[in-house]
Parts: sequence; C-alpha cells; structure tokens
Amino acid sequence: MNQDWSEIGRRQILFSKMLLLLLGIIVLHVAVLVLLFITTIVSQWIIGPGHASDLWQNCTIQSSGNVQHCFSSSTNEWLQSVQATMILSIIFSVLSLFLFFCQLFTLTKGGRFYITGIFQILSGLCVMSAAAIYTVKHTEWQHNMEYAFGFAYILAWVALPLALTSGVIYVILRKRE
Repeated sequence: MNQDWSEIGRRQILFSKMLLLLLGIIVLHVAVLVLLFITTIVSQWIIGPGHASDLWQNCTIQSSGNVQHCFSSSTNEWLQSVQATMILSIIFSVLSLFLFFCQLFTLTKGGRFYITGIFQILSGLCVMSAAAIYTVKHTEWQHNMEYAFGFAYILAWVALPLALTSGVIYVILRKRE
C-alpha cells in the first residue's frame, strides 16, 4: 500500500515538473514575440537630438518630447529587406507557437517538436539578418555622429538569442504523458 502512495507522489512531482517546463517554454516564446513586436513597431532604432527613426518612419521630436512630424523612411532596398525580415520573424514565431500547441495535443508520446523548433530558429535567423543589415547599412543613411542606436534596435539583438534558445529547446523537447 505504501508503494502505491509513493508511486502516486512520484507521478505528481513529475507532472508538476513537466507543467513548469511547459509554462517556462511558453513564457519564453511569448517574451520573444513581445520583443519582436516592439522592435518592429516602436520608433527607436536610431535616436538623436530632436529625431527618432525606425523601420517605417523618421520623426522629428520637440524638446517637450512630443512628436512633431513623421515622414516615411527612405525606400532603400536594404531598409525594405530589414522590414521584410522583421515581419518574417514575427510570422515564423507566431506559426511556431501555433504549431507548438497543435503538436502538444496531436504528437505521439516520445515525439519531438521539430517543426516548432525549426520555425522558431528561422524566426531568430530573420531577426539576426535584419539587425545585421541595419547595423552595416545605417551609416549610409545616418551620417551624423550625434545619432545612436535606440532601445528597439537593442531589443532586436536581445530577441535573437532568446528565439534561438527557444527553438533549440523545442527541438530537444520530447512529448511525454
């Protein structure tokens, strides 16, 4: 009788550990998604005195902090490729999360989340490509030395290792009962 109770206790502990692992993976994935959305939307890739720009527009800022005028960003091919790869990274990450939940309920016991991991790794590679292109090409666009990279640009680089880590975890992860 005592062995039955100990077996039940072990199963409950294992179950709670698996739930914590799944919760951690989901939180990491959602954090990556939030970072990707912020970096793609927020106008803080390059900042300077009275000016802020992102992938979509260049804004003039008053000394009070209010946005005065915003104009569309240049139509350079490299900027369009950065825009496209950032959008692709969001699409891949959303697909990865959707596939994770689908595979969570349909994958056989012992199966690995390969497809989910591949899509998340592709998301990370898209972020890396976008940030690398922007890093190399921004000097052609902003010649003034008073300008610096903003927090959205930095968050893009932070999203890269998180997305790759998440993708590797998905590839390693096995489905259990």
